[in-house]
Amino acid sequence: MLETIITRLRSVLSLANDKLKPVFSICRGHQLPAAGASIDKTTLPAGWMELFKNANDGSNEGIISTERPFFSVQFHPESTPGPRDTEFLFDVFIDAVQKFAETGAVEPVKLPGGTKAENEARMPRANVQKVLILGSGGLSIGQAGEFDYSGSQAIKALKEEGIYTVMVNPNIATIATSKGLADKVYFLPVNPDFVRKIIEFERPDGIYVTFGVLGTPIETIITTEDRALFAHAVEEIGEKCAESATATSPDEAAQAAGTIGYPVIVRAAYALGGLGSGFAQDEAQLRALCEKAFATSPQVLVEKSMKGWKEIEYEVNFDPLGIHTGDSIVVAPSQTLSDVDYNMLRTTAINVIRHLGVVGECNIQYALNPTSQEYCIIEVNARLSRSSALASKATGYPLAFIAAKLGLGIPLDEIKNSVTKVTTACFEPSLDYCVVKIPRWDLKKFQRVSKTLSSSMKSVGEVMAIGRTFEETIQKAIRAIDDRFTGFGESEMVDDIDYELLNPTDMRLFAIAAAFKKGYSVDKIWQMTNIDKWFLTRLYKIHTLESAISYVQAITSIHPSLLRRAKQMGFSDRHLGACLGSNELAVRRLRQENYIAPFVKQIDTVAAEFPAFTNYLYTTYNASEHDVRFDDRGVMVIGSGVYRIGSSVEFDWCAVRAIRTLREQGRKTVMVNYNPETVSTDYDEADRLYFETISLETILDIYELEQSQGVILSMGGQTPNNIALPLYRQNVKILGTSPEMIDTAENRFKFSRLLDKIGVDQPLWKELTSFEEARAFCQKVSYPVLVRPSYVLSGAAMNVVYTEADLSNYLSQATAVSREHPVVISKYIEQAKEIEMDAVAKDEN
Repeated sequence: MLETIITRLRSVLSLANDKLKPVFSICRGHQLPAAGASIDKTTLPAGWMELFKNANDGSNEGIISTERPFFSVQFHPESTPGPRDTEFLFDVFIDAVQKFAETGAVEPVKLPGGTKAENEARMPRANVQKVLILGSGGLSIGQAGEFDYSGSQAIKALKEEGIYTVMVNPNIATIATSKGLADKVYFLPVNPDFVRKIIEFERPDGIYVTFGVLGTPIETIITTEDRALFAHAVEEIGEKCAESATATSPDEAAQAAGTIGYPVIVRAAYALGGLGSGFAQDEAQLRALCEKAFATSPQVLVEKSMKGWKEIEYEVNFDPLGIHTGDSIVVAPSQTLSDVDYNMLRTTAINVIRHLGVVGECNIQYALNPTSQEYCIIEVNARLSRSSALASKATGYPLAFIAAKLGLGIPLDEIKNSVTKVTTACFEPSLDYCVVKIPRWDLKKFQRVSKTLSSSMKSVGEVMAIGRTFEETIQKAIRAIDDRFTGFGESEMVDDIDYELLNPTDMRLFAIAAAFKKGYSVDKIWQMTNIDKWFLTRLYKIHTLESAISYVQAITSIHPSLLRRAKQMGFSDRHLGACLGSNELAVRRLRQENYIAPFVKQIDTVAAEFPAFTNYLYTTYNASEHDVRFDDRGVMVIGSGVYRIGSSVEFDWCAVRAIRTLREQGRKTVMVNYNPETVSTDYDEADRLYFETISLETILDIYELEQSQGVILSMGGQTPNNIALPLYRQNVKILGTSPEMIDTAENRFKFSRLLDKIGVDQPLWKELTSFEEARAFCQKVSYPVLVRPSYVLSGAAMNVVYTEADLSNYLSQATAVSREHPVVISKYIEQAKEIEMDAVAKDEN
């Protein structure tokens, strides 16, 4: 049969000009002329040439006749399901058929887009020797360490091309401004006056501002940032934004809202992190929002509200539209979009970005009606966005690095995939794992601040977890937010379940857990929250398993299959210990006795289609083998974890400098961190990167697997310090200061006692044992007093108490922060100068 088909096809292709017809062959049809085998371009007969080539392995993907209307492709242009990038080939074929029918002229098929040589002439490579990069300046909500990561990636990409780099950034606590990265750094404000002077002095050949003069044109940036211009540009290609109008005064905004109809959302132009935005149900709320928005921007956009629709960026947000993406839980890959929805939005993104003329990185946000295929574009950022670091870390695709190369005019198929080292950057990452991002809020640090989450961003950091299932991954992510949380479970911090569900706050996930415990159904919670039922059903599975484990009478009674299932569902040893009335280490011993241990898997960006050479790793219980061997015995450096007020990019700087110093000394290194905004979680910084939570259980697992030479805890700030003593008690070799001395410094009682012992003067103090004793002590020394919990950073729950009435409230806050460590009260010295000193020491020197 095959021989008959091949013979017939060859006879069709060799017909005389007056009898031939245009031919388009797809997939198997592409192979038939070569007797059903793959085609080798070196054996093509005269009159044929290669049309498509696989940029990764060099194999042939299509051929075309140079004389007659024949062409074929190995892939499926109809792509249903799948991307629609090559659907145009059917238009090409139909045009060829029509032309042949009308004229009878025998000529090759004409393809759009021009030749490679024509395209290179149209978009030549940038001829630059010196480039100026503008940094992000001081950290702020919505603009934090992720832009340090982006800037560092850009410098790496430019240095690889032999280009001299000049960085302008006044933020000293960044890797991008550190010695050894940029060739020259200006610690100056990023504003027109200073930048103009630097340009006059340095005379650079190009400037990167999206992370353009290099890269995306300035006109495109203006179009995407100006709400009116953006809406007009999107309409030009038949796409739609939400019904909206721009305004330059509160009266104009009120008039626009009256025309559109309430509720509306107000957005400030040229703002990051949703600054100055919010939802208005009536004119009074609108004018209050305008007052804030016009304080930050000369223009606002009044837009029809689509609260409750799905919000889609690169990822699909767990939370429905109405909560800023920076404050949303994000899940990747898309779990609740159909293939049709996904590719509809993907095609729209490509069309919009081509029309706008973006070069390099950008992101696009949509609102999608959950009950139909109706969608609209919320916004496009023609620059590295806040979520670009997250997308890079979630996929292993270094967006900022590649954007910098694209800005130089280097095409994607000539940029190497830095994970596989053999494939090109011209691909879309494939995820054979699940990623969950959860924001971190520090709202307790402020009085009279609303906890309600809306369109203006409030989070100060974010965590990212990687696993093989949604359940495993979201439990990891919850633990990463704060070590108080053991996983998805009820929290005593949720006061009013119904209010939390109807009005999203930073406690929303725990309100859902509490609701399940009280008997709420998935349907009821969905009606109250608009969170997709797929997510709620998965969370309910975690709840039911926790309930089943809690029924087990004793830790010795739990069946190994139930214990294994719990670990596969993301339960930590500590969480299981609490459920079983035992402790973390007892569960760990039980696990080890039953050979239940995590496996180490690689992120390779291509779902194992090509081997990975970069050790970007995570652990999971949903696997049957390791992806790597453990021969390095590297030194482990523990990162800072999530950013919070008082623990930010400066600790990432410490961790990265430690890793680089160790590597300079020829030591193998292992980085453990879970913060996607950091340079330390860039997979080319350490020999091995574990994107994992920083907890006793995880660090012990990795330490034992890697047979590590030792662990450095001192670079990551408070998070690693909190587990120093427990690790030491499990015979982990801690490099640097002894964990007993760390405990003496961190434990307020021990530290105060040490000062007394060595004769260092300090205010009168007492360890808290009961409220009555605390009150008696305060009366003795007189107010004001300082309430200080142990093992905290940046004064978390540390308060100056002026009256007895405040004492009870502050003490309850302090013990909530750190139950396992004592709280010390000391006399507060007023109007004293505070002096700080940094030093390095070895032994007593």
